[in-house]
Parts: sequence; C-alpha cells; structure tokens
Amino acid sequence: MWQLRRSAPEIDEQPVEDLLAAPPLAAPSAPAATPGTSAEPEPAEAAPDARISGLKIEIHRELLDRINLSVLDKMPREKIASEVTVIVSEMLADRSEMLNRAERAMLCEEVLDELLGLGPLEPLLKDETINDILVNGPDSVFVERYGVLEKVPTRFQDARHLLRIIQKIVSAVGRRVDESSPFVDARLPDGSRVNAIVPPLAIDGALLSIRKFSKKPISMDRMIEYGSMVAPMAEVLKGIVLSGRNVIISGGTGSGKTTMLNALSTYIDPRERIVTIEDSAELQLQQDHVARLETRPANIEGKGEVSQRELVKNALRMRPDRIILGECRAGEAFDMLQAMNTGHDGSMTTIHANTPRDALSRIEQMVGMSGIEISARSVRSQIAAAINVVLQIGRLSDGKRKVLSLSEITGMEGETITMQEIFRYKQTGRDEAGNVTGYFEATGIRPKFMAELSAHGIDLDPELFRHHARIAGR
Repeated sequence: MWQLRRSAPEIDEQPVEDLLAAPPLAAPSAPAATPGTSAEPEPAEAAPDARISGLKIEIHRELLDRINLSVLDKMPREKIASEVTVIVSEMLADRSEMLNRAERAMLCEEVLDELLGLGPLEPLLKDETINDILVNGPDSVFVERYGVLEKVPTRFQDARHLLRIIQKIVSAVGRRVDESSPFVDARLPDGSRVNAIVPPLAIDGALLSIRKFSKKPISMDRMIEYGSMVAPMAEVLKGIVLSGRNVIISGGTGSGKTTMLNALSTYIDPRERIVTIEDSAELQLQQDHVARLETRPANIEGKGEVSQRELVKNALRMRPDRIILGECRAGEAFDMLQAMNTGHDGSMTTIHANTPRDALSRIEQMVGMSGIEISARSVRSQIAAAINVVLQIGRLSDGKRKVLSLSEITGMEGETITMQEIFRYKQTGRDEAGNVTGYFEATGIRPKFMAELSAHGIDLDPELFRHHARIAGR
C-alpha cells in the first residue's frame, strides 16, 4: 500500500522551490512612524479571496514537505484527495484558521489542482460548456462558450505561476518552452490542443491557448442534431468514406475541421490499418488498428527535428490502408498526393482555406514548397487524380459551425481542375436573437463517384441528389 505521508524526512532531487505553483508571499513591511502617530498600523481584515489565496500558497508549500512526491502518480486521485484533506485540516488547526465548510472545501480543491493538475485552469478544463481557453497573461483569461468569447475571473498568482503551468503542460509531452524556443505546440492527456508563447515574444506575459475536445467524440448524428449538416449529406459522406474516396476537409481556424475528420473516421472499416500523422496528436479514432505518429521539434541544440513530411514518407513503408494527415501545411502535400495516387484509397487530410477552390490552390502552392521541380499542369493533374471530394466547413458569425459545401473533383479541362458542387448551405439572414438563418440544399447534380460507390455495394437513393428548394435543417 502506497503511503502519501512521509514516514521520515526525505531529500528530493528537485528543489521544493521549483515545485511550487507560486512564490512565497513576502512579509508586509511595517509603515514608518510619523510624528504624532503610532508606529503600529491599524488592524485590517484581509479580503476573503486574498486570505484563501495566501493560505493556499502557504499550505501548498508546506504540503510538499509533508508528503511523498514519488507516489503521487501511483495513487488514485480519490485516495490522494482523502489524505490531503486530512493533512490540510491539520495544517489549518495548527494555524488556528477558522474556515467554514465551503471555504475549506474550496481550499482543499485548489491545493489538489496545484498538486496534481493545472492549477487555476482545472475548473475551466472540467467545464464541458467551454470550447476554448485563452490566457493573455496572469490576470486576463477568456473562454469561448457556444461560439462567444467571455472574460472569466480566473487568475494566476503572477507571471511565474503561469509559466510553471505552461512548463508542466509541455514537459508532459517531451517539449520545452523558454527564451531560446519561445513558442510551442503541445497537447493535454485528453487530446486538447495547446499553444503557448512566452516572453520576449509575448510582450505582456505568457500567452496560452487551449482548444478543448469533447470527451464524447462528436458523431454524424450529433452534427445533424446540432444543425451542422442534414441527414442526406451524412448518408452521402458515409458512402464516400466506405468506398475509399480521398477527402480534403477545408475550412478556417476554429471551423471544426478536426471534429469533422474524427466523425468521418467512424465510418472506416475496422479491419483496415490506419496511420495518423499529426503535429500534436489530437485525433480520436475509434478503430482498434490505428498507428499514431507525431512530429518532434528540434532539441536545444537545434537537432533531432522530425517533420510531417518525413513521417508521411515513413508511413508509406508501414503497410497502411489509409493515411490520415492531421493538417497539411507545407511540402508534405506532395507526398500526401503521391500516397493517394498509389493505392492508399480513402486517405484524408485537413487544410486551411475559405473555399473548395482556394483549397486546391493552396495544395498547389504547398507542393511548390516541397522543393521538387514540377510544372503547374503536372501538379494540377496530380491533384485532380488524387483528390475526389472537398468538404468545406465554416464557422458562421453567430459561432455555429456548418458544412458549407460538398464538392466533387471531376478532372481537368485544359489547365483547370474541374469541380461540381453536390450540396451547399445558403445563408439567408439573421433572426431577432442574432442567430444566422439559412438552409441546406442539393444542387441537383448526380456525382460521378456514384459508379465507385456501386462497385463497393453502396447504392444511394437518387432522390438524395434531386434539387429541392430546401432540405430540412437549422
């Protein structure tokens, strides 16, 4: 049985000062006496929040001396919480601190968050209504709820406290952030995406951005329920994935590209071998046979970097049925096109672009970044042969995310890649509450990939593609 309390004084390899979530409070200096006045200041009662904050720092500091830090990762949180609560109660009794039940519970929870979690961020991470956490220095924290940004009262003790929390996040995934490497991408254990940038690049204090992912992966059914798409579109997308069509998911920042990629992946046959490649592993595929690869930044000497392009090349030697590239940003676009054109049908990736046509132009530009000498016509021919479907995702002005377009690439005409739109979302205006109004519609075009779907035994109802004025949706 692991014991949290230390049975005897121990010496930790890591100095206690480095483990503290905040520096010790400096003792207040007594004001200088002036003629005709007393040297002793009048007693003033500390504000409750300041008193709790000061107690938390003192208790956390003393707690590190009383407990066996080496067993923290071997005990369940419930057991640690139980023992820490007893120890904290003893400390409060020693200090003759009178706290009510609510204050005592809050103090114990905050001490546990500092000890085991990410301090002030823990309540925000547990709040399922929050999608993004944006920290602009120790005294300014914003969150996004339902597509709207709002400021929250969460605060860090000081800049040093915030930097320690950032270091705790990035060190858990083998990354670092300091003056020589002042920005970093990382992830939390649940897959949430993290970006941090510290001084001197961040002028007003360290900046931390956390994109949270739902603990319950969003399925196509939930997307239909939320109004992000309609059932006919979901049925067609299911056929596209099952038949091994290569898909590009295009959209702006925060539009839901990774969420859509996760949702589409649920349709992949569990008997297939999938290789995923990401800068920070955040995909939540549900299949058993998934080989996950992640890039590696350079070390402190500037060596050892492993890029997405190198991982794509290596993935081709891993006998994948499908390759899923988290996001295509640079020269790996060329290798991804090669993979799609050489038997890895059903591969997928995301790309930042505002329209399906822009997505193809960006891929062409990224192939140019690979350093390979190839004509523009050859690149476009590769794109037209490799990519079958472009799915455009958008975030509307009211914060809601929609599938704006489902387009099929049909080939080449001269120097131009030809496309045809199968479904689209048309925005009509706003209602009295400020919500965007609109509807989904089929364009009436029957896609050419229907023949491939039929060859895989997938027969879609032609009525799905018949043009209607509107398809029921929100």
